Amino acid sequence: MHGICFQSVGRVAWQSLDDPRIEKGTDAIVRVRLAGLCGSDLHPFFGREKGLDPGTVMGHEFVGEVVEAGPAVREFRPGEVVCAPFTTSCGSCFYCQRGLTARCESGELFGWRSGGRGLHGAQAELVRVPLADATLVRLGDRAPEIGLLLGDNLSTAIFGAEMAAARPGDWHVVIGCGTVGLLSILACQARGAENLLACDPRPRRAAMANGLGARAFTDAGELRAALMERTEGRGADAVMELVGLPDAQRLAFSLIRPGGTMSVIGCHCTPEFAFSPGDAYDRNLNYRTGRCSARHYMDRQEGLVRRFERELLSLVTHRFSPASAGEAYETFSTGRDGCLKAVLDFDLRDTG
Repeated sequence: MHGICFQSVGRVAWQSLDDPRIEKGTDAIVRVRLAGLCGSDLHPFFGREKGLDPGTVMGHEFVGEVVEAGPAVREFRPGEVVCAPFTTSCGSCFYCQRGLTARCESGELFGWRSGGRGLHGAQAELVRVPLADATLVRLGDRAPEIGLLLGDNLSTAIFGAEMAAARPGDWHVVIGCGTVGLLSILACQARGAENLLACDPRPRRAAMANGLGARAFTDAGELRAALMERTEGRGADAVMELVGLPDAQRLAFSLIRPGGTMSVIGCHCTPEFAFSPGDAYDRNLNYRTGRCSARHYMDRQEGLVRRFERELLSLVTHRFSPASAGEAYETFSTGRDGCLKAVLDFDLRDTG
């Protein structure tokens, strides 16, 4: 088979690989039809997150067809079309039983191998799925693009809105209007929130946030002024920080009222906070963060998907053949040509 593999900082390549095989009876092999590029893929790509082995297949968002199932797999058979969260999970351990599937005692993250250990990712023609019965989800009659969003970006947005306790009457701010940020606006609305401000320096993304029902700004100072005017100088009840960089963290802290909540979805790779424990103490800050338990949320999104299906599909802006990996990563990472959500379509035929 072929897959998109990490080479070094700033370099990925479409290369020939051995086909994955069933290693445990609970494994399945899935032929990938559609794979997503995610902001998390850019952390090792840019060197912000270190330790990824060269040669690791990238990616953790996929939709495809089961082509082989291990002897212990009971729920899925070859021919079924499935999607998956970005981490595997067993469904039965202490953490899975409490909905914290991201911390499954046996779970692994697709697309992360370090020191020769870990799981290859899904930006490949075939992907091995451990713990298939509890990890995989049938796509049903959903569009493949919806399956990609279910497995990561949409689940993460719902998780972030839940951590923010988004609700009617409160003031909410979304920092970063990439795919997860825009989906967070919809997730807040699904919880009844109507007072939504957003910020992104890219005008097109800010315009998209406006189109989804937030009042969006490209300038942080203008955002702060508008927020304080609307809240009698108090600040936001909750800020969802979706960037994962110190400037965004600093901005989020500056906008929160005393006793407010910072819901942090952005994956921070820097070693220090942009504010001190004393700063948090003096603000009575509620700081909430963590990896989304996407598998837990995938079964709880039908209402939101039905309500916002058109908006969800509109977020997929670019489609590439997997053989165009370098172009795909460059376009996605720079936002070139208005790129928001990029997908790799394995039905495009220049795949090597």
